[in-house]
This record gives sequence, structure tokens and C-alpha cells, in this order.
Amino acid sequence: MGEFVCRVADAEGRVFSHVEPANSLDEARQKLADRGLYVYSVETRGGRLGALVRPRSGRQITGSEFLVLNQQFNTLIKAGLPILRALDLLATRASAPKLRPVIAQIRDHVREGKSLSEAVAESGLFSKVYSTAILAGEKSGNLPGVLDYYIAYQRVSTGVRKKILATLVYPCLLITVATIIVTYLVTGVIPKFALLYRDLNVELPAPTRLLIALTVDYRFVFLGVVALIVATAAGVFLWSRTEGGGTAFDRFKFRLPIIGDTLLKFQVAQFSRTLATLLTGGTPLVAGLQTATDAITSKLLRSTVAQATQTVREGQSLHVALSSNGVIPEMALDMIEVGESSGALSPMLNSVAEFYEEEVNVRLSALVAIIEPVLLIFMGLFVAFILISLYLPIFSFSLSGATR
Repeated sequence: MGEFVCRVADAEGRVFSHVEPANSLDEARQKLADRGLYVYSVETRGGRLGALVRPRSGRQITGSEFLVLNQQFNTLIKAGLPILRALDLLATRASAPKLRPVIAQIRDHVREGKSLSEAVAESGLFSKVYSTAILAGEKSGNLPGVLDYYIAYQRVSTGVRKKILATLVYPCLLITVATIIVTYLVTGVIPKFALLYRDLNVELPAPTRLLIALTVDYRFVFLGVVALIVATAAGVFLWSRTEGGGTAFDRFKFRLPIIGDTLLKFQVAQFSRTLATLLTGGTPLVAGLQTATDAITSKLLRSTVAQATQTVREGQSLHVALSSNGVIPEMALDMIEVGESSGALSPMLNSVAEFYEEEVNVRLSALVAIIEPVLLIFMGLFVAFILISLYLPIFSFSLSGATR
């Protein structure tokens, strides 16, 4: 059982921090709510490092489950059922059983007088983009229409992520298998051959001496170097999780040739589609920018959009505000400017997202098409070097014996 640092308020309005033991973040929220406390935030005790080393909540939902849930809920609403009745049905018949307690909790909050968007936000399981979209639907009186927009957004976002993951599966599998094979050869096969050749007390060829020196004689030095590299990578990863470190790492990452530009365009595509969905649903521009900012994973891009949000609030146009830091690609800025001038900002943002998503897919496919044969050739040569180095002395013995 873990511990969670909670910021809560009691019935008298006093706000204070409290440490709650629980098995998951959702359980901690539920226990606090059952005691009549209003929950502002719940975080894993131990900060970012604690969140990294502790397991995630067992009630995490996949994109497909969330998509099906929204489709079911929207169908019920369109059929004319009141929101409470629709939530009642989903609490007992949702296709994903692990979502039913969450829906029941949302239903209870709505029954107590809270709006659906407030209840969704307090559940702590759904993104801010989702709760803001529902809020826009409630204010406009067109909740089914807004949910249609959100479902379309979710379909595209989930589809893009699935394509990217499917593209990367084979290279990752290839690297994993090659690593297992090389590890077995280095730890199991080479030491036995080294012992055999040492017992024979013969002069070994240069490749064999090099291989045995690296994997047997200087094994701990070699492992120390590998451990240092791993520790450095872990340190950079933890540093990149901080605000300043993440911004600096993103700036470096986005400047990498080919890969950096692809990563940046993927982030811009996700931001553009999120903002377009919110604007189409009726969310004002500044509120949409604030919500879309929270949905961005890149700290550099998040900082850029946050600064642009403040500039837009002060009366500046969106394309000028986004161009201040030089992070957003020029083509995206030009398209946003055209969208603002023509009054079609939301469709133009969707066009930006579609263009960059297609470009990212093409680039990833091209990179994988290059990486796969390069990996195969490199690992084949590496394994061939190990095997030839091991058997070269045996061939030398055979040739010597035949000559005599």
C-alpha cells in the first residue's frame, strides 16, 4: 500500500494537506470523498521519482476502451435519455468492467447537483481536454454534437498512435532478440572457449585476443562502462522530467536532424487537433489554449503555448503569439494566420494536424525501412565477428596439422 499527498478542504472551507494510505490514486480520492472532504489534488508521495518507481493505478484505461465508452454514452444521449439515466445504464453495462465504478462515482456526483463536466474532472481518470469539451457542450446545449467532435478526434489520435507503435514494433523486437543472442554468446560461450585456449597454451590470432580481452580479461571494466552509460541515461531521463531540464532536453531533441523535426511536428499535430476539437465544440480560444496546453507532453512546446495564451489574452493574434519563441514550424504559423484571417481557424488547425500526421507517418516508415536492414547488417557482422574470432584458432590448428 502506497501513500498519497492530498490537498483537501473540509466542510468549513479550511484547506490543508493530508497523507492518505491507499493502493491507488483513485482509491485515495474515494476515501477522502467518503469522509466528506473536497479533493483539490492527489499526488504520489515522493514526487516525480516516487511516481516513476511505483506501479500505476490498476484502473488505467486504454484509448479503445475510452472510445467505446464515449460512443455508448453519446448513443444513449442521442436516444433521448437523461444524463443520469444514461450514467445508470453505463454504471452496470459499460463494456469495460473496470470503468463501471468510475461511472457510478460520476453518476453520484451528478445526482448530488454537480455538472457532468465537474464530476468527470473530479474523477481524476479523464483528461482535462475531455472535461473541457463536455463543459463546452453543456454551455452550448449541444452535448451530443460536442461528443461527436470529441469521438472523431479520439479516433484519429488513437489511430495515429497505433500506426506509430506498429511501425516501431519490428525494430524494437529485432534489437531485443539481437541483444539476447549477443549476451548469451558473451556470458556463456566466449568464457568456455577462452578457458579451452588457455589450457592449450597456444598463440591466438589478433581478433580472438581482442574478443577475449574485452569479454573475459576486462569484463568488469567493460561492464562498468556499460553501467556508467546506463546510469547516465537514467540521470538524463530523470533530469528531463523536471521543468527546466525537460525544456532544455526538448530544445536539443528538436534540433536533431530528421528525427528532431519529426518529433516536433508530431507534437504540433497533437496540439493543433486538440485545440481544433475544443474550438469546434464551442470552447473560447483562450480557454481552449489553456486546456490544450495541459495536454501537451513536450515541456518546451507547453511553455511556448502557455506564453502565447497570455499574449492572446492581451489581444494579440494567435499566429503572432505562437511565433515569438521560434518553436512552431513556419508552415503551421502561415496556415493558422490564414485560418484567423478567414474566420476558419478550427478547420485550418485540423488541416495542420492532418498534414503533419501524414508527414510523420511517411518519415517514420522511411526511417524504419532504412533502420531495419542497417540493424540486420550490423548485428549480423557483429555476431559473425564473434563466431569467426572464436573458431579462427581451431582453423589455424587444422591447417597446421594438415601442413605437418
